[in-house]
Amino acid sequence: MSVPLPSLIDLASARVGGRAIVANDEFFAPKRNLVSPRAPVFLEGRYTDRGKWMDGWETRRRREPGHDWCVIRLGIPGEVHGATVDTAYFRGNYPEACSLDALTVARTVAPRALATHSGWTEILPRAPLRGDAANRFSIAPGGRVTHVRLNIHPDGGVARLHVWGEARPDWRRLARNRRAVDLVAVTHGGLPLATSDQFFSNPLNLLMPDAPTNMGDGWETRRRRGPGHDWVVIRLGHRGIPARVEIDTTHFKGNFPESASLDGCDTPALDPRSAPGDDAPWRELLPRIRLRADARHVIPLEGGAMTHLRLNIFPDGGVARLRLFGKPA
Repeated sequence: MSVPLPSLIDLASARVGGRAIVANDEFFAPKRNLVSPRAPVFLEGRYTDRGKWMDGWETRRRREPGHDWCVIRLGIPGEVHGATVDTAYFRGNYPEACSLDALTVARTVAPRALATHSGWTEILPRAPLRGDAANRFSIAPGGRVTHVRLNIHPDGGVARLHVWGEARPDWRRLARNRRAVDLVAVTHGGLPLATSDQFFSNPLNLLMPDAPTNMGDGWETRRRRGPGHDWVVIRLGHRGIPARVEIDTTHFKGNFPESASLDGCDTPALDPRSAPGDDAPWRELLPRIRLRADARHVIPLEGGAMTHLRLNIFPDGGVARLRLFGKPA
């Protein structure tokens, strides 16, 4: 049975390199919290020398006209489809409304220069917010974006900003790289499309750029009690020719798969949000091999161009990271 997966990722998350780089005010709580990958928390009775400690970005009470703002550099440039402005635990101090602007720049720009850049375009008009809530907004895609500016009207606190979209990396630059490129990295546009099971953790973790931090930071399936095996289908960020694979079981010691294999599929005409089915032209890329606990397995590969990868694990278990190095076709 196939479990479909979301086709959008949080382009602003600090986990993929997102960073809040400049704000007009962060008196009560720092802007860096906006892009934290962990869920916001509330600590009863904790105060700083400026007031109540809050897990978010919070500005002082505005006594003059205008509004507050924060500029975020997306960790992955991409096409924005939506945003979540999360005001968790902000109840009497959340903004009345918010809006969102987008900017695309090809090179590094000084933080203060970004704030006044002439290229900003509104992608989310002013919209009311609810306190202590995940305020979700749809956004019409308008091309590649590298930065967003969150405007809060007039002031207050926001716990997290999630910018949902599709990665649009610069593959012309990546293709010039003399070294092999990770074709399935989420930062390069790789994305899991379907899986047999994700009971304990999401297969998107497989493609994250950082090292796994614990057993929860990977893809782990439930214990299989019947026949068969678990699998995940991954869309490459760019059609490519693989040269080696890394299957990393770090932190998985009593629950790693007994073995694994890989299949490749070349279907460039397929809808990018759809996973190739069993009737697609899959070919064996790596025969079934035994895996070790808490170890990184590096295996050379040979094969032609492909657009999708299927990782099969036998019979079940957890894998921390998957890397597929090669060249764009």
